[in-house]
Amino acid sequence: MIVTCNLTHTQLQNEQTEGRRLHFYDRGEEIPLVEQGVWQVYRGVAQLSQLSVNGEEILLGWAQPSTFFGMWLTHIESYQVKALSELYLKWYPLSEIEASPHLSHLMLTQVVRRMRQTEALLAIAGLRRVEERLQELLQLLKKELGQPVPEGTRLAVRLTHQNLANAIGTTRVTITRLLGDFQRQGIISLDSDRHMIVHH
Repeated sequence: MIVTCNLTHTQLQNEQTEGRRLHFYDRGEEIPLVEQGVWQVYRGVAQLSQLSVNGEEILLGWAQPSTFFGMWLTHIESYQVKALSELYLKWYPLSEIEASPHLSHLMLTQVVRRMRQTEALLAIAGLRRVEERLQELLQLLKKELGQPVPEGTRLAVRLTHQNLANAIGTTRVTITRLLGDFQRQGIISLDSDRHMIVHH
C-alpha cells in the first residue's frame, strides 16, 4: 500500500534525495523515455501502457514509489508512461546502476514486484466474464494502490472509467454500468474527492 506524504509541492521540488534532483510531472502528463537510463518513482503513481496499432491503450501496470521504469526494462516499442497523480521522479543513468551493487539489488527487488503485478493482470485477463474481471481488478487495485480508511480501502489515485476499461479489455460504457451496479450493491463508493473506496 502507498504511504502518504505530508510534504508540500514546494518542499518536494526543493528536496534533494542522495544529491539527486527530483523531476516533476503533473497528472496526465506523459513521461519522456530514453534508452540511456531509467526513472524511479519517488512520490506519486504512474500508469505503464502499450499503444496498440489502432491507437488503444493496453494497460501493463502501475509504477509506485521506488519502482523503476524505462525503455531499458521493456521490449515493447510503443511503451508509454503517464502520471496518474502529481509525480516526482529520480533519473539514473545505466552506467550508475551497473556500477552500484545497492542500486542493482534495489532494481531487482522492484522488477520482481512488477513481475508479480503483471502476472496478476494476466490472470485477470483470462477470466471470461467482464464482471469477474472488474471485481478482480478492484481487488488488485486495493493491494497495489490502496490506503486503509474506516469504510474500506481508498484508491490513492482517481482512475477514469476508460482507464478501467483498458485494463480489462472492455468498453467504457460497460465499466460505467458495472460500477453503478457495484455502488448499488455496496461494493464500492466514492469519497468527496471522487476517489473510489472498495468496501470490506
